[in-house]
Amino acid sequence: MRSAPLDTATALPFGERAADEAAEWLTLLMSGEATEDDRRRWQQWRRGHPDHERAWQHIESFSARLKGLHPAAAHAALASGRTPAPRRKALRALLWLGAAGATGVLASRTQTWQQTVADFRTGTGEQRDLSLPDGTRLTLGTASAIDVRFDDRQRLVRLVAGEVLIVTGHDRPDSPPFVVDTAQGRIRALGTRFSVRQDEGRSRVAVLESAVEIAPADAAAAPVRLRAGERASFGRGEVGPIAAVDAQTTAWTLGQLIADDMRLDDFLAELGRYRPGIVRCDPAVAGLRLSGVFPLVDTGRILAMLPSVLPVQVRLRTRFWATVEAVQ
Repeated sequence: MRSAPLDTATALPFGERAADEAAEWLTLLMSGEATEDDRRRWQQWRRGHPDHERAWQHIESFSARLKGLHPAAAHAALASGRTPAPRRKALRALLWLGAAGATGVLASRTQTWQQTVADFRTGTGEQRDLSLPDGTRLTLGTASAIDVRFDDRQRLVRLVAGEVLIVTGHDRPDSPPFVVDTAQGRIRALGTRFSVRQDEGRSRVAVLESAVEIAPADAAAAPVRLRAGERASFGRGEVGPIAAVDAQTTAWTLGQLIADDMRLDDFLAELGRYRPGIVRCDPAVAGLRLSGVFPLVDTGRILAMLPSVLPVQVRLRTRFWATVEAVQ
């Protein structure tokens, strides 16, 4: 019997990214370092997507002391968070708990709650290697979380967040199929080495050896097979176009970010996955392109290097807030 894939749509009325960004905004606004320009950008962010406003309303409604965003009141509401990282963590917790209270899902294992209590997880910029009883090897990427269900009846990995590289062990004749569930559906391994990444609204799969079958949760059609050297993304209703695997796909397992004529905004979005806080890209420079191999061990150094290869400047509002913008 097929296990139901994780469904984030029923878990929260806003996406995980919106919640994290709301926490980052509140951290800045209550830090005492916010400028009028910051406040204008905050208002623009709220208007930019319905999820942003919903996340903001949740964090305000959950604690009356945060209402109105007076810096002193916000600071008092989270006085126990004396440094930016714990403070942001506390703010995210308020969002998750506020959302759970509003939707009645605190007791269920929703995606967001599962990320907190997942069987295995990593922090920002961290990797973790795991082994399963059948010899399967897993490598978790940055900010990732999985649950594992492994017994005589099933070999199941639920990818709650982030990405995982999987090298399956040798199957016995009586072994149950090895499957990975995401919010969008199920991937069945056919004796293989492959990676799965959970993005907002889509899952990405890349096959390095052998093959996998992708079955979107709501699709009536037969599963789509990916063979070695192929990659695709899929939603709950369809599998996107199949493309060739490139060097960028598994560069993270080597601690690298590879850019091949990559747009700057896409590059910074990827870099931001490995760096605590927010990395923003000014729309005026978003279309600039760059190539190279960048070691992820020091994301600050990567940011500092950008003005030497592109006509940009990097402005650090705080240690956790970087904006890449056009040279003034």
